Amino acid sequence: MTFSGDVLLHMPVNDRAALYGGEVGEPFDFRPMFDPMRPVVEAADLALCHMEVPTAPDGRLTSYPSFGAPGQVMDGLAHAGYDGCSTASNHSLDRGYPGVVRTLEELDRVGLGHSGTARGPWETGPRVYSLRAGTSTVEVAHLSYAYGFNGYRLPADAPWAANQIDPDRIRADAAAARAAGAELVVVSLHWGTEYQHQPDAFQRSTAEAILPGSEIDLVIGHHAHVVQPIEMVHGRYVVWGLGNQLSNQTQAPRRDGLTVTATASQGWDGRWRVTGVEAIPTWVDPGSFRVLPVVATLSDPATPVGLQQELRASYHRTAEVVSSPATPGVTVTPLP
Repeated sequence: MTFSGDVLLHMPVNDRAALYGGEVGEPFDFRPMFDPMRPVVEAADLALCHMEVPTAPDGRLTSYPSFGAPGQVMDGLAHAGYDGCSTASNHSLDRGYPGVVRTLEELDRVGLGHSGTARGPWETGPRVYSLRAGTSTVEVAHLSYAYGFNGYRLPADAPWAANQIDPDRIRADAAAARAAGAELVVVSLHWGTEYQHQPDAFQRSTAEAILPGSEIDLVIGHHAHVVQPIEMVHGRYVVWGLGNQLSNQTQAPRRDGLTVTATASQGWDGRWRVTGVEAIPTWVDPGSFRVLPVVATLSDPATPVGLQQELRASYHRTAEVVSSPATPGVTVTPLP
C-alpha cells in the first residue's frame, strides 16, 4: 500500500498546468507533474494520495488562503495510478459545501475512491478497497479526519460534510469497519504543526488515544508541509507526516516529500498486519512542478549535474528526519 503527501495547488502550479494543457489542447494538464511517480504508484496494490484542497465548484480558481482547484488535477492523479485519496483537511470547507460536492464528483469522474468528506450521511463511513492477495481478497478500509477547518464551520444542514479528529469517533469508526469485514484499517490524519519536523503534542496525544487496543493497523499523517519521522506507537506504524507531494512552497524542506510503501502480511493466526514501511523520498522540481522520485531520478544518467546536487541534498534532509529515531522495519530507499 502506497501513500503520498499533500496535493496543494497554489496558483503558480495551476498556471504551469495551463501551459501543459495548451500543448495538448486542454485547459489544464497535471499529468506531466505526476508522470515521474507512475512507476512507484502503479507498483502498489493500493495507492492513496491526499487531496488537500477542494475543486472550485463554479470554475473560479482560488489559492491561499482559501483554495479552489481545477478539476483536471484528478486526471493527473488517476494518470499516476492512484486508486483514491483522503480528502479531510483544514481546507476541506474553503469553498463551502458546494466545493465538497464538486471535489467528490471530480474524483468519481476519474474513478478514484475518497474518504474524509461527504455529500450525505451515507458517505461518511470508510472507503473500502478490495485487493487481490494470491487467490484471496483482502478488504482494506480507509478513514480520513482533519484537526479543523481554518475557522470555517460545518454547515448546519450538512454536519457530515467533513470529518474532524475525535479519538472516540475514530476508534468507533475503525471498530465498525473491522466488524463489517475489513482486514486492514488505515487512518489518514491531517494534523501537526506546519513546518515542524517533529510531531507535536496533539499528534502524540491523538495517536496515544486511538491506537491502544483499537482496530487500526496504520496511521498516515499530513499537513505539516515538511517530512516528519515514522515511529511505532503501541505496535502500529505511525507515519507522522509525509510533507508535500505537489505545491509551490519554495523553501528547500517544503519541496522535499515522502511517499511510503507499507507492506502487510498475513500472520499464522490469519490476521493481516503491517510488517514494514519503505520511505521513498520525493522532490518538487521548481518551474516544471514535476514530482520526482529522488533515487530513481538520480539513477538516470541523463539527470543534469545541478539537479543531481539538489536531489542529493533533498535525500539527505529527508533520510535524516525519517531515520531519527530509527524504527524497526522502516527503511529509506538507498541511494544508487
